[in-house]
This record gives sequence, C-alpha cells and structure tokens, in this order.
Amino acid sequence: MTSNESFIVDHQSDSCRFTIPNTQAVLEYQLDSKQGRVDFSRTFVPQDMRGSGAAQALVSAGLRWAREEALTIEASCWYVDKFLRRKRS
Repeated sequence: MTSNESFIVDHQSDSCRFTIPNTQAVLEYQLDSKQGRVDFSRTFVPQDMRGSGAAQALVSAGLRWAREEALTIEASCWYVDKFLRRKRS
C-alpha cells in the first residue's frame, strides 16, 4: 500500500471501535455517553500497513464522528494525542 491510497473505515459502534475492513487495523475507544465524553484509547496498524496512512484514516474518522456527536475528546492513545497536537498547531 502507498501513502496516497484512501481507506474505507468502518465504525463498529457496538464494539466501540473503528476498523479498516479485512485488516487488523483498529482504533478503539471508550464512550461515556452520560458525560458526553469519548476516550480514544488504542490504535493498531499491522506492520505491513505502517506508513500507508491507515492510522491517520482511522483517527480522522474517529474524530469526525466524535465531533458530529458533540463529544468531548480525550486521547489516552499516544498516536491520537500526537495527531490532535499536530492539528492544533
């Protein structure tokens, strides 16, 4: 895969995760709907997909969903935290 490829991202809300179908790539989260908060806790991309933009696609989809739902975003996952800091700059 190249970094120019786009990815289809599937939101599996019942499992609290975003995935790229037919891969092990995943963004997991914990939702606290009473507090209106989501914590993106883990991102995993298989070795052969790293550098392809897969993690960015997962995080972008997750953040877009959280904003559409007007959730407060937290990031205990280092990659999501790094992504958010870069976007704020």
